Amino acid sequence: MAKKASSLDRILGRIESLDAINLTNLAQKLARERDYLETIFNTALEGILVVDQDGVIEYANESSLRLIGLQESELGSAVLWRLIPGLRSSLGMLDGEMLQDSISSRELEITYPEKRYIRIYILPFKEPIDVEAEEKQFVVILSDITSEKISKEETIESEKIASILLLAAGVAHELGNPLNSLTIHLQLLKRQLDRLDVSTPTSEKMQDSLEVCRGEVERLDGIIKNFLEAIRPQKPDFQVLNLHSILEEVLQFVGSELNDRGIAVEVEVESAPPIVRADKNQMKQVFFNLIKNAMEAMKPGGCLRVKTRDDEERIYLQFGDSGTGIKQSELSRVFEPYHTTKKGGSGLGLMIVQRIMREHGGLVGIDSQEGVGTVVTLEFPKRNRQVRMLEG
Repeated sequence: MAKKASSLDRILGRIESLDAINLTNLAQKLARERDYLETIFNTALEGILVVDQDGVIEYANESSLRLIGLQESELGSAVLWRLIPGLRSSLGMLDGEMLQDSISSRELEITYPEKRYIRIYILPFKEPIDVEAEEKQFVVILSDITSEKISKEETIESEKIASILLLAAGVAHELGNPLNSLTIHLQLLKRQLDRLDVSTPTSEKMQDSLEVCRGEVERLDGIIKNFLEAIRPQKPDFQVLNLHSILEEVLQFVGSELNDRGIAVEVEVESAPPIVRADKNQMKQVFFNLIKNAMEAMKPGGCLRVKTRDDEERIYLQFGDSGTGIKQSELSRVFEPYHTTKKGGSGLGLMIVQRIMREHGGLVGIDSQEGVGTVVTLEFPKRNRQVRMLEG
């Protein structure tokens, strides 16, 4: 399809007959055309380069300068292969020269000026755009596809995780059956030993061995239950609850362990009871997980402080410990599944807490200082406000 001739084309066609004034007008018009085209190229999000046969960059728009960390003063001397190291080997060039008439497309990772993925198109000009150019010239188009690449990888990873979790849930369920059988038979053995009522070193060793086995079976059962709760969460059964009552039940349940560890408990409550709409069992799980974490972070003589407060819209419940605190480098990872710094920890406790709180329209906040302790703040919407599920 033929291009319609512009007024500039018509003037250029009779340039030899122009006088000095018309030549000046032509030069000004060409300068305006150049500025106009320069503005268009610099508006583009894609990087646009013009390179010669050896990869020397002759032109670069603003986006390309930003994408590959090129300075405008380097135009005419900078070589594309040095700025994008993997491109030259990827194109399979001979003696550093590009193929004459091929159109190339590549997706590469670059690390300078920052780590990102770029898609590269290389197209040859049929005729050199620079009339003085002796070598063939190429246009190189750069597109930042970092977000697209990461999104695609996350989708693939998510599908892999879903498949693994489905398999793992089946394995965990199957492990539960023999563990139940082991628990029953260990109980039967204990009863038979108790009936013998023989106080001998052998029977005492057998009793000790039974207790060790029973403890290990309970530990494995607990790991499986935590795992299944993490990957197969139940929808909350909302009912009107007094958080103080739930807290008292959980503290009573773990009271003997707190005493054994030599940990004091201080509860500071406001006069008005904190009433929320929540699932009772899931709230117990949240409180138990946080208290358990606090206990394991403290040495004998530590103190667990629980405090409630509220404002017009929300109720706040804080669990503070006087433990070792969380390292700054670890704080951003505390909600990651299976991430734990505790010996024998499952790395699922805080993840379960966060998931339950989200399903209740609530939030979890953590403040920690190494050597001082950690405060976990739970935020609940007040009962008279509609609960909105928060997407994870």
